[in-house]
Amino acid sequence: MRTTGLAILAAACALALSAPAQATWVPPFKGNDTGGIIAYSLYKEGVDIKALAVNHCASYGKSVKLTGVDAQYGGYISFACVWVHPGHLDRPLRAAY
Repeated sequence: MRTTGLAILAAACALALSAPAQATWVPPFKGNDTGGIIAYSLYKEGVDIKALAVNHCASYGKSVKLTGVDAQYGGYISFACVWVHPGHLDRPLRAAY
């Protein structure tokens, strides 16, 4: 009984180690209610980055503030969703495409 369990464990480890390593796919746009990141490759393709961020933050009732750009292959554009006081002129609106 004990040798059978050990053989199964050894076979499972061998199978796991023989599988090729795979990179995980990362979406080009990812965010939540506090902000998010947009792949720099979307900017290179001509996508309106500001409109994507504005619409994302407006869905949470917030305005967008672009916080940084890593302008290289595999880089990201980061943004923050900031809360705005009621009645302020910078209220969250959706961008038209």
